[in-house]
Amino acid sequence: MKKTIIGGILIFTGTFISLAIILAAALFVPSITEWSGSKLWFAIFGAKQYGNEVVQSLFLGFPFVIGIMLFVIGFMVLVVEYFKKED
Repeated sequence: MKKTIIGGILIFTGTFISLAIILAAALFVPSITEWSGSKLWFAIFGAKQYGNEVVQSLFLGFPFVIGIMLFVIGFMVLVVEYFKKED
């Protein structure tokens, strides 16, 4: 039972972090004037800065990846607990 609660908390936390970052990036996207690739992913991860140019990005790639990892770990914990045989 404890592992199920832990897995649920990890999934909730990972989902909350990732969706908060996606929402922040979606709100930030209209103010971006120069980007490469997808505008949403550019707002989250950013790009390399060359010289004195201003990079218009949130640079939240690391917390976004951490949120995705928390979600995956929580999902794996719940799957293992679901298929675990009770003795």
